[in-house]
Amino acid sequence: MSLLAAYAVPHPPLIVPAVGRGQEAAIADTIAAYQEVARRAAAHQPQVIVITSPHAPLYRDGFFIADTPEEHGSMAAFGQPQERITVRTDRPFAEAVAARLRHRSIPSAGAPQGMEELDHATFVPLYFLAQTVDLSAVPVVRIGLSGLSDADHRFLGQAIAQAADVLDTRCVLIASGDLSHKLKADGPYGFAPEGPQFDQVIADIFCQGRLQELFDLNEALCDGAAECGLRSFEIMAGALEGLPYTAELLSYEGPFGVGYGVAAFEVEKAPTSTEAETATEIREEEERGRDIDPLVALARASVESIVRDGRVLPVPANLPPELTHRRAGAFVSLHEFGNLRGCIGTIAPTRASLAEEIIMNGVAAATQDPRFPAVRPDELDHLSYSVDVLGEPEPVDSLEQLDPKRYGVIVSHGFKRGLLLPDLEGVDTVMDQIAIAKQKAGMRPNENAKLERFEVVRHTVGGEPRHE
Repeated sequence: MSLLAAYAVPHPPLIVPAVGRGQEAAIADTIAAYQEVARRAAAHQPQVIVITSPHAPLYRDGFFIADTPEEHGSMAAFGQPQERITVRTDRPFAEAVAARLRHRSIPSAGAPQGMEELDHATFVPLYFLAQTVDLSAVPVVRIGLSGLSDADHRFLGQAIAQAADVLDTRCVLIASGDLSHKLKADGPYGFAPEGPQFDQVIADIFCQGRLQELFDLNEALCDGAAECGLRSFEIMAGALEGLPYTAELLSYEGPFGVGYGVAAFEVEKAPTSTEAETATEIREEEERGRDIDPLVALARASVESIVRDGRVLPVPANLPPELTHRRAGAFVSLHEFGNLRGCIGTIAPTRASLAEEIIMNGVAAATQDPRFPAVRPDELDHLSYSVDVLGEPEPVDSLEQLDPKRYGVIVSHGFKRGLLLPDLEGVDTVMDQIAIAKQKAGMRPNENAKLERFEVVRHTVGGEPRHE
């Protein structure tokens, strides 16, 4: 199983009747849409609900991910302490997301002391979900936003979807976020022309399902609108990236000067094939009269499965022991017409076997490389593949121990870590190699860094494109 659906929802405290005391009648369409979201979420029979919240603890250089066994919250801040909710946290799921972030040198942490209670942007969605979902049985993972880049928020969404795949967990994602706070002169935040403009843009994006456009919004428009939920919606967009889904704007209202939008994104079921069928496909490639490296064949099969069918490839049967009985870090690289199209990998093994490492890194190279949009089905025949299997990193005491043609390099300092593979075109000197690795790690050129080297076995046989 994997991500089943994602829903964008607002979080006005007054939508809870005990807080609104009748004011909630002015947003009846929002309430009806929220109830529809709750009904759909329950119909998916989720095993975990992930909620991204703009009002969870916010860190400048990392993400909050709830890590306590239980979380509690109430509407006490809004005069109604009797309105309470308690949820269990899915700690293995939370750790799987955090582990994926660590591979990109993005830190995560739990709540600081004094901020352990559920925030209202989490409480409001849970208030509606509790009407249809048994929250004593279905755990919740609460995740905050950060001061990091749009690309890092997108990557967090991809990490959530990948955790659901790896753990074989039925997951529903709730992206909590209001829209503009500048819709009316008599509203709590006043009026700005960017307010209704921003809300119209978001409504159009939600209606058409063009979620990647969230990453291209004009910064001045967003700032002028005093938006709340954009980063939450970017996480949602990252989670849905590469998956086939339908989009529906269920409601939009703004009577109090704040925009409330409810949208549903239902992941469509893709055709499935068995592990045996996949193994047959790999054998057929071999029988077409050309040699093909099984590592390269597996990378190609992984990419084509996620791009064509929207699913992570199961480990095929009858793979050689090199793939099933060995663990190692690996990079999957894609090129199109001679240009890089995606490259994602792991420095050290994170999966039970090299086969799983290649499959998941193939998925990431095709759909999660922040430098490129996700690979489209019409590109598959034009892609070439290579798989680099990494040896164990070795500490480096002097620059004389490096050779950019033979060794890859790892630079690290604190949470920052960057890697560059060996024998890359245009990387001819040790200093070039270190400088690029530092840049990838987000380090300054003159920043001190620990150096490590590693050797690579590059697999390319059979990885050429079907059509030039």
